[in-house]
Parts: sequence; structure tokens; C-alpha cells
Amino acid sequence: MAEVTHTRRIWGWWWFDWANQPYNTLLLTFIFAPYFAASVAPDPVTGQAMWGWMNFLAGLLIAVCAPVLGAIADSTGPKRPWILFWSSLYILGAWALWWAVPGADPALLIWVLVFFAIGMIGLEYGIIFTNAILPTLGSRDEIGRISGSGWAFGYVGGLVALILMLLFLAENEAGVTLIGIAPILGLDPDLREGTRAVGPFTALWYLVFVIPFFLWVKEPPRQAPFDTAVVRRALSDLGTTLRRLPRHRSLLAYLGSSTFYRDGLNGIYAFGGIYAAGVLGWSIVQIGVFGILAATVGAAGCWVGGRADRRWGPKPVIITCILVLIFVCCIIVSTDRTMVLFLPVDTGSSTPDIVFYLCGCLIGAAGGAVQAASRTMMVRQANPERMTEAFGLYALSGKALSFMAPGLIALATTLSESQRLGVSPLILLFAVGLFLLVWVKPEGEPASAWDVENSPSHS
Repeated sequence: MAEVTHTRRIWGWWWFDWANQPYNTLLLTFIFAPYFAASVAPDPVTGQAMWGWMNFLAGLLIAVCAPVLGAIADSTGPKRPWILFWSSLYILGAWALWWAVPGADPALLIWVLVFFAIGMIGLEYGIIFTNAILPTLGSRDEIGRISGSGWAFGYVGGLVALILMLLFLAENEAGVTLIGIAPILGLDPDLREGTRAVGPFTALWYLVFVIPFFLWVKEPPRQAPFDTAVVRRALSDLGTTLRRLPRHRSLLAYLGSSTFYRDGLNGIYAFGGIYAAGVLGWSIVQIGVFGILAATVGAAGCWVGGRADRRWGPKPVIITCILVLIFVCCIIVSTDRTMVLFLPVDTGSSTPDIVFYLCGCLIGAAGGAVQAASRTMMVRQANPERMTEAFGLYALSGKALSFMAPGLIALATTLSESQRLGVSPLILLFAVGLFLLVWVKPEGEPASAWDVENSPSHS
């Protein structure tokens, strides 16, 4: 009976990945972002710049608050009440995207971006708290497999959601979906209601599929009441943790490394669809097919990466994936309708499309595997007694400079007036992240490094 309960708890945790993945797959990357840039914003270049500034500001807010919230959660016990609150922001932000009408006036444009940011904040904060549950799901040797399988399961969820959107809702310029029908439910293709339905669809998907998480992932009773004294103690503990970070060189190096390479990855996800729409002239349906391919390979990459993590540890997996992503960025920067790897191609050639499809496969495989291995690595590096706080710091490292990728892309796009050159800063971000991994110990700090800090006299 205990084994059944434990297995169900793992599956409940995996269902959270399934539930939240469409925000990344449908909204951030393959459906809503390119639709916003191509149809809602005044023009694709302006749309890419606006999307960049929105991600910049949302990332800044997440970075400031994430470690504080993690510290408070560690001091007040159960994480599910917090996750319930963040879920409400996720649902609100996604649902409101229905009002992103084509050619929206400037005031509505701003509100669309605000609500997208609200949903993204709910997504990111929810992930902090669910990631902190990971160490309780298995032994140190098993969490790599559990993390990788969970990420793979999430990719499959995003893939299924994307296929449903393309088959029945998202319309192309001719007003029909991938299977040649008008959007279902009587949605008006002239007003792009099929594509705009991606917001409510994502909200409803999350609302339904997050239920197993709340039913099956049980937690210990609340450790302390939520009051001002607890908050002050949590903030004091966080301050102590930050002051002691230089003593833990491996953890500090890993947080620094992940700051850069995860920001680069977020940049690819946030702007890949926008790039395909603006530079290659792809329709939403074409971008969606690209997403199906990327998500399918990504699910396989997560599964394989989880097994590789279990056998060799997360660090080799992370290094390999970063190298693949640098290679992909170099290809993207050197490819458009007229050239591939800076070599000219014939007018109307399908070679740029084929190359970008191959890049999508590599992004899916490397991106999924590196994210799963990264949270496993964080478990190895962190103080086991302050795991939510640690994942708050992990979110901070992913968001502290998360404004860098969108900000640099927005700046490079504005200065060069080129979407292709606008994504070039991502190469530098990945390279810096790879360099900082030199100081990261594969197994993290020894237990003795944390024993003194966990003792009552140091609490």
C-alpha cells in the first residue's frame, strides 16, 4: 500500500508538468507569441521588441521575489496552498489573452502583455514550489530519472495540446485549421478567434490536469502559522543563506552558470516562433507543425537525458546540451530566406525551412534534457534542509538576469532593425554559462558542509 501511495505521489507530481507545459508550448513559443508579433502588434519587428521588453519586466519581478517566497515557504510548511494561489494567476493570465484582437489599439496591446506577464509569473512561482517537492519523491540516485521522466511527460502534454490547437482551432491565412476546416465552436476566423482561443484553452487545460497533483501529492502538516514573525525569520534565514553562498563555491558557480544558460534557453523559446514568422514568413499553422516536431523530439530527449543523468550524473548532460544549443544559435543567426550558414540559396528554396525544422528538433531535445538535468543538479548542490529556498535561489539564478535575453534581443533588434541579428546575443549567454560550469562539483557539497549550518545554534 505504501508503494502504491508513493507511486501515485510521483505521478501526481508529473501531472503538474503535464498541466503547466502548454503555457510554454502554446503561448510563449509556438502559437500566441508569433501571432502577437505578426497580427496584434503594428509590425513583426515592433512586436519582437515589445515581447522582449515584456519578458524583461516580468523576469525582473520574478527574480526579485522568488527567493523571498521560497524562504517563507520553507518556514511555513506545506507548499500546496501557495501552488493553488499561483495557479489562479496562471489561469487568469492565460484566459485574458482571448482579447488579443488583430491590430489592437496601443492601450489594449499593453493590457495583453500585462496579463501574459501575470500568467507567466504564476507559472514560474508555481514551478519553484513544485520543484522543491522533488527531493521527497525518491533517493538521490532516482531523482534524475524522476525529473527527466516528469519533463518528458510535460513535453507530451504540450505536444497533445498543440496538436489539438492545430487540428481544431488555430487558423491560417485562409481561415482554416491544419485539417482544412474552420475553427470549431463557431469561432470567427476573420477575427482570428480560433488562434485567440489558445488563451482560454491553456487555462482550461491547466485547470483540469492539475487536479491529480492536488489529490495525490500529500505533504506534512503545517509547521508554523503564517504570521509576521515567520516572515521575518524566513527573510533572516534568506539573508544568512546569501551571506554564506561564497563559502559554497560549487553552488555559487552553478547558480551563476544557470543564470546564463537558462536565460539563453528562455530566449530561444520566447523568440523562436516570432523569428520563424518574421524571418521565414511562416504561418501560425506552419509554426505549430514545427512545434509538434520539436515537442516530440523534446519528449524523447527528456527521457533519454533522464537515463543519462541517472548513469553519468547531470553535469555531462548539461554540458552536452549547451554545446548543441550554441551550435543551433549559430545556424539561426546565419540563416534566412536568402541564405543558409551565410551561403546563398535560390529564391523560393525550401532549404531554409528544412534547416529550421532540424534546428527545432535539436532545440527540443537539448532544451528539455538540460532543464530536467538542471533541477537534478540543483538538488545535488542545495542544502537539503532549505530546499524551497534553494529553488527560490535557483529561480533567481534563472530570472535574476532573465531580462538579459529579451532585453538584449530587444536592443539588438531595435539597433540592427533585423530579427535575424536580434537573436545573436544568445550565443554569448550560452558560452558564459558553459564556462562557469568548470567550478561546479558534479556531486555538490559534502553533507558535512551543511551540517553546521543546519544545527540549531546556527538557525
